[in-house]
Amino acid sequence: MNYPVWELSFAGGGLLIAMVAVIHVFISHFSVGGGLFLVLTEIKANREKSPAIMAYVKAHTRFFVILTMVFGALTGVGIWFTISLLNPAAVSVLVHNFVFAWAIEWVLFFIEILSLIIYYHTFDRLDPKIHQLIGWIYFISAWLSLVVINGIIGFMLTPGAWLVTGNFWDGLLNPVFWPSMFFRTFLALIIAGLFGMVTATFQKDREIRQTLVRYGAHWLLCPFGLLLASAWWYRATLPPALEEMVFSRMPGMATFLLGFAVCSALIVLGGLVMAIRMPARLSRPLALVMLLVGLTYIGSFEFIREKGRKPFVIHGYMYANSILTEDLPSVKQNGGVLQIAKWSLNKTITDENRLEAGAEIFTLLCLSCHSVGGPFNNILKVTDGLRPMGMKAIITTMGSDLRPYMPPFAGTNLEKGALVEYLTSLQQK
Repeated sequence: MNYPVWELSFAGGGLLIAMVAVIHVFISHFSVGGGLFLVLTEIKANREKSPAIMAYVKAHTRFFVILTMVFGALTGVGIWFTISLLNPAAVSVLVHNFVFAWAIEWVLFFIEILSLIIYYHTFDRLDPKIHQLIGWIYFISAWLSLVVINGIIGFMLTPGAWLVTGNFWDGLLNPVFWPSMFFRTFLALIIAGLFGMVTATFQKDREIRQTLVRYGAHWLLCPFGLLLASAWWYRATLPPALEEMVFSRMPGMATFLLGFAVCSALIVLGGLVMAIRMPARLSRPLALVMLLVGLTYIGSFEFIREKGRKPFVIHGYMYANSILTEDLPSVKQNGGVLQIAKWSLNKTITDENRLEAGAEIFTLLCLSCHSVGGPFNNILKVTDGLRPMGMKAIITTMGSDLRPYMPPFAGTNLEKGALVEYLTSLQQK
């Protein structure tokens, strides 16, 4: 409530964050698993004394550098830009509570960049063991970076004892830290295999192409059982109320749970099919399709995790509309949302400004989860066919057992009426 809100009515409900974040998370996991893929494939080339496989490693490394260091960095900056504008209060909490973790992450990121550049430019210039050591340095620093970020992301879902202690380590090593770390590690290996198969299909020699495609398929199939085991562990670690919310009560969650299950089957099936000998004209399109399946896979997981936090942005601490749980009672006692919000234009509601005030209340309390006419949580569809009394009933029961996935309405009765009038006016346009 202390920050101005970036009004993106059509792209509300986190759509803009999702568009940038899913792509970045996909690439960032590739940057971890792909680092191990490079080192182990180089070791394979040296052990088998295969110039063709070594040439593939060099070409794959060039692709890897461009995708992870350029496009991955740009989307990473994009995430910070969007979340800082759309939910600055949550960003402030993460920055202030995890300064030490962010400092570690940036040091690790610097080591990643430096070691990967050296690795790429020193093929055939260094002793193979030294060159591989540089590759190991890259992979370890990238994986440790994933470990740190995993702790901060997990904190937003299950802050655990931090809610009582405020302790840095309680927040970082939160209840889902360990299962999430293993899950993301195995997922990173699978994504490395998906990209490895794509680049392998561009090999001209049929035997080398088939060898490398099969090699990439192993990266999908070998860690998959461990991935599912860590996913089960992840679910088992969730607090019972949160587990029920995610898997039983959250509207729209079934779509993403189904997407995760279907993509799980497709990854196994695709890995088995890719291991079959086939011409490049078939293997290449299939590898690209599998890459899209991987993107959908990680996207489904991230949507499950993000939606599972509702009605919070930091579970149990801050609602999605940036109001702290402990501040909710005082908002009503001090005159309502418009009075408390520092950047509100309408401090009071009159007959002349009711619609304008209602629109501002919607922006402050609802736009973080809903869009107006957009593809994500469209408020026009939610309120379609509802009369003012029905809308008022929904707003009144927000945060109750009937609608636990929505923050309690923080405004006064007068503000509730203004919001209902604004929502009604949207239906009449």
